[in-house]
Amino acid sequence: MQRPALRTIASFLTIVCFATISFGIPCPQNNGEQPRWVTLRINSLVRAAYAAYQNEKSEASYARIVKQFDSAIRQCRLSQDSDFTDRYGNLIEYLRLLSLAQTGDHELGFEVTDKEYFAETAPYAAIPDFLLAPQFLKAVSRFEGLARAKAMLREMNAQRAPDDQLIFFSYSSRHLGTPDNRNSFRRLLIVLPGNKQKDIPEQWVQFGIADPGRPHSVRNISVVAIRPAANNTNNIYFKDYFRTYHRNGSISVKGRWELGEGDDNCVSCHKSGVLPIFPVAGSVSRNEMSFVDQVNQRFMNYLPARFDKYLDVTKFGPGLGSNRSDAQLSSAIKSHSARLRTCSACHEPQQLNPLNWPMDQTIISSFGKGGRMPEGAVLSGYERQQLYNQLVRDYFATDDSRPGVLKSWLMDSAEGR
Repeated sequence: MQRPALRTIASFLTIVCFATISFGIPCPQNNGEQPRWVTLRINSLVRAAYAAYQNEKSEASYARIVKQFDSAIRQCRLSQDSDFTDRYGNLIEYLRLLSLAQTGDHELGFEVTDKEYFAETAPYAAIPDFLLAPQFLKAVSRFEGLARAKAMLREMNAQRAPDDQLIFFSYSSRHLGTPDNRNSFRRLLIVLPGNKQKDIPEQWVQFGIADPGRPHSVRNISVVAIRPAANNTNNIYFKDYFRTYHRNGSISVKGRWELGEGDDNCVSCHKSGVLPIFPVAGSVSRNEMSFVDQVNQRFMNYLPARFDKYLDVTKFGPGLGSNRSDAQLSSAIKSHSARLRTCSACHEPQQLNPLNWPMDQTIISSFGKGGRMPEGAVLSGYERQQLYNQLVRDYFATDDSRPGVLKSWLMDSAEGR
């Protein structure tokens, strides 16, 4: 049995521990206390983001820290402090957007609710009726029917004008499974030309294709729509659909969100709007290889990409791209230090958009270690691994003496405005 004094001490320590976890360090009492107060929380935020980037199991902890940091700023009324907002305006807005994406009705990560987004963008991201015809859906829903589906698309092209031809090919993705089946990598991509004069967006409609002998194991259909906007930019819209296979053999298609099956943060993967296609070697037939080049050229014509009124990606700060001097780099990659700085040369708002947090680890690592980034670099697998590791460390570093890209921007966010 514990002595009364020990029980009292234990209870006191429990209360103190709980208070520390719940409330953290008290609000800064003056401007002189603000930098340390902010630094401690930025360090926690960046470390949590890095953990979530590396392992999705850490996402719950990351979301909790985002919420706590955002709440602390509001509870301490720092957003009403003109000196604080002048210096940390980008931090306040960054936390607002990160917090918004954690709410149940903003899974897409946009400024408006998912319901509003899908309602307002429905005219652009709807699947065309001819791709929902029962015969086509039946053919495209299994690997064994893929040849028939392509034959039907060729028949459609025979009835279409030369400048309205569908571009299509099947391939296997190098890195991404479908939203409904992470082990499914086969795709049929169909690009539908748009018409700027009639305000008809160009569309990339992608069907997940089941592996041989596994019908109905893939449900996803993704649509990315590209609509020309002002100042030679393009607005990009997204929507995922799921197929439902009924017992009578019929197939229905409905939005993933409308089916109540959630959704994903679009821009965490689609920083550049549309993603270029880099198929698994040998997965595209010889007579379709030219179509891969065609659609990737179209991708370049969609830049710079914007997300209409729904999100301003510049509010997430600069992206990957080393901020280290050559003297601070590991000896293994000093000879390639210029490559570390080329990411931000292309991935900036007027081109491919920054590769900033939130971002998808699978895509970044696949492009970097798989030989697609930096563009034109001839490096060994070991060198690519080293470059990738350095870029990620340089982005998420929290050392006070050598802060990384993200912390540097958050700590001195007034400079980025």
